[in-house]
Amino acid sequence: MLAKVHCAALQGITAHAVEVEVNDGYGETLVVIVGLPDAAVRESRDRVTTALTNSGFKMPLGRITINLAPADIRKEGPSFDLSIGIGMLAASEQLESRQLEHIMMVGELALTGAVRRVKGVLPIALKARAIGMDGIMVPSDNAAEAAVVDGLNVYPVANLREAAAFLEGREKIEPKQVDLEKLFAARDIDVPDFAEVKGQESVKRALEIAAAGGHNVLMIGPPGTGKSMLAKRLPGILPPLMLEEALEVTRVHSIVGHLEPGEALVTQRPFRKPHHTVSDAGLLGGNINPTPGEISLAHNGVLFLDELPEFKRNVLETMRQPLEEGSVTISRAAGSMTFPSAFMLVAAMNPTPDGKMPGESSSSPREIQNYLGRISGPLLDRIDLHVEVPQVKFQEITANRDGEPSASIRDRVIAARQLQEQRFDGRARVTCNARMQARDIKQYCQLADEPKNLLQMAMNELNLSARAYDRILKVSRTIADLSDSDSINSEHLSETLQYRTLDRQLWG
Repeated sequence: MLAKVHCAALQGITAHAVEVEVNDGYGETLVVIVGLPDAAVRESRDRVTTALTNSGFKMPLGRITINLAPADIRKEGPSFDLSIGIGMLAASEQLESRQLEHIMMVGELALTGAVRRVKGVLPIALKARAIGMDGIMVPSDNAAEAAVVDGLNVYPVANLREAAAFLEGREKIEPKQVDLEKLFAARDIDVPDFAEVKGQESVKRALEIAAAGGHNVLMIGPPGTGKSMLAKRLPGILPPLMLEEALEVTRVHSIVGHLEPGEALVTQRPFRKPHHTVSDAGLLGGNINPTPGEISLAHNGVLFLDELPEFKRNVLETMRQPLEEGSVTISRAAGSMTFPSAFMLVAAMNPTPDGKMPGESSSSPREIQNYLGRISGPLLDRIDLHVEVPQVKFQEITANRDGEPSASIRDRVIAARQLQEQRFDGRARVTCNARMQARDIKQYCQLADEPKNLLQMAMNELNLSARAYDRILKVSRTIADLSDSDSINSEHLSETLQYRTLDRQLWG
């Protein structure tokens, strides 16, 4: 007998519908899996057959042929176990159900028959809804993740027997429900607050501007000045994730397997801090079968690179294209995958190899230049704000008063972002000032004569590039938004220019 069960295969962050065809034929008892399976899928025949017998079912006799269609899409991982097991039961007439046509199934089978959690359930659930499935059967630990997809019944199952009983109507399973409002209401728990930071008001101002416009930031200062402390608090002043943004972030984290059991949605903006020994594959993504890297895991959040010059130069250079486009394409023999990577880059570094300021350092000028030269000019041009982080004074450390709380700063940031949303009118790729294209800069960043003359003088004296010119206008537009100004004036431009001079002083 021939049985058909619906499943899905992951390619990047996208799921493709897969039809699992199981045929119970005559001949020597043998299980054959075809349809471009990887090693984990081929091994499922041993997991599934053992799970069937340990669950009280009979092992089908004869030649079992399992085809995963379409055959030109590579099938990876153990997520096909549940659909193969149900297909074998249906093909051997141990299960009869009309629901097989309307329910997608995904899950790994333990040898006991228990259904274990798998990666990538959210994109699979989105695909199930897109192709018109009534529901999806998933492991209990993945049920909350799938339940965020509106308009799709999500049936959590703990073991193979429960799944078979539900499909035959002998057991009822209530669809999993998730309260999205409750999830978003609890998202600010354990986020560090700027009120805990003593001093560094100028740096806080720069980070507020960065958060308001989605700009990249480089903090330069001696060790112990609070660069890492400030960076960790940046997500607390960013606008809260909207549902669509949260779904994008969760899809990436889902396929990598970073969601905790029972976790439904990533509701806080990601904060990723890779070590400086990270490889280009670890940062951008890759391996034999392309998977997301750190820049994609930081999508819609913050990527913090501490000790920036310690990163390999070739690794840093690979970020140039994703910083511009908000996505990264990985090409391998197995195919090309495009992952989202619209992140804020926040970097920190010492001004010299020994951590002291140039006038106090014992390093030679050549050693300092070699150290700073590890960061290329093109990469530096893509960082909008260069901020000096000075030593905190004793009076500031011992002061009893707290700094301004993150909530107050975030209110100003949200107000500025709302102006940008109205300006760009819901355009897909332009969500903040940092994402403006050339035509947007021409339309929204026009200068009067006085600020134009100021910018021309700065460009000539600092020898800034055309890319730096665009960055200056974008940051100036953000500062104007924070002050609720329709036009960019000389005051806004002057503040922006102070964030572009530090690199020229140090890099010469």
